[in-house]
Amino acid sequence: MSHLIAVLPGDGIGPEITQQAVRVLEALGLPLTMETAPIGGAAYDAHGHPLPAQTLDLAKRSSAILFGAVGDWKYDSLARELRPEQAILGLRKELSLFANLRPAMLFPELANASSLKPEIVSGLDILILRELTGDIYFGQPRGLRTAGEGPFEGEREGFDTMRYAESEIRRIAKLGFEAAQKRNRKLCSVDKANVLETSQLWRDVVIEVSKDYPDVELSHMYVDNAAMQLVRAPREFDVIVTGNLFGDILSDEAAMLTGSIGMLPSASLNASSQGLYEPIHGSAPDIAGQNKANPLATILSAAMLLRYSLNEEAAAVRIENAVRKVLADGIRTGDIAEAGMQQVGTQEMGDAVLAAL
Repeated sequence: MSHLIAVLPGDGIGPEITQQAVRVLEALGLPLTMETAPIGGAAYDAHGHPLPAQTLDLAKRSSAILFGAVGDWKYDSLARELRPEQAILGLRKELSLFANLRPAMLFPELANASSLKPEIVSGLDILILRELTGDIYFGQPRGLRTAGEGPFEGEREGFDTMRYAESEIRRIAKLGFEAAQKRNRKLCSVDKANVLETSQLWRDVVIEVSKDYPDVELSHMYVDNAAMQLVRAPREFDVIVTGNLFGDILSDEAAMLTGSIGMLPSASLNASSQGLYEPIHGSAPDIAGQNKANPLATILSAAMLLRYSLNEEAAAVRIENAVRKVLADGIRTGDIAEAGMQQVGTQEMGDAVLAAL
């Protein structure tokens, strides 16, 4: 059976880096059908909307989505609902992509690129699961208003509602435990249960779910302490599961421990394991079309696509091993280059991964 992969290159460096990941997927000899469609600013230019109906239809029909990046300064003056970034939000909503998986793994060859000492980060391998469709980002009511009676009467005030339903917590917790079973069997649930009622429910439900996974060691940590421990002793973590707001912050913090945001893939999954796979860096329009962008995060996102949506573990490992070999051979794009290394462009890095594959 052939799997349909929706390839959505997007804006800026998106087309360049996506092209290299597509080349790698094609080289594996798997039964894959890849179909490309515009998204983001490119889609707005062509169709007047960042997520055209035909692109959304392709995404819904696909087994998985390989996503590049969206955004460019020239679209900043558009109405909010027409800006390129609305495309990714639309896909998350329409496909119910509730779980964001963000690995933070330090390749040994890049230990000196980390902002922390090598002895602290060497061997780092964390997986953060961020709930993606609930929490304060989507809770109602929300808005701006003039304050009524009280110390701030007559002033403008903004308000947002943090809320989680039990089923939302249960499904992300279940995914977290299953991920931990495939790794080192340690799951840390991050919340703020000492202050927030929402977090108390989060903790209660995670504890309930843990009874189905007696082989996984569960721990709990307040988010402020988790942020501190990520820079003090990051190797103590295996899998972290947390809500949308806390996960947004902690996953970016963990990303910087690895030395380059250009190396980190991500996955956003729904209940049927259909997923959107993308590098965590942006569209970098300032270097678009210059053969400078690092495609490795997108190539590693393709490996996650194979692992989580297509259940092709062996093929995923092949890609990851090829990337490791390229780095061990001293081949680098500009963002991860050191003195004495062979510096190459986007296309040449793709060539190197294919050769290693």
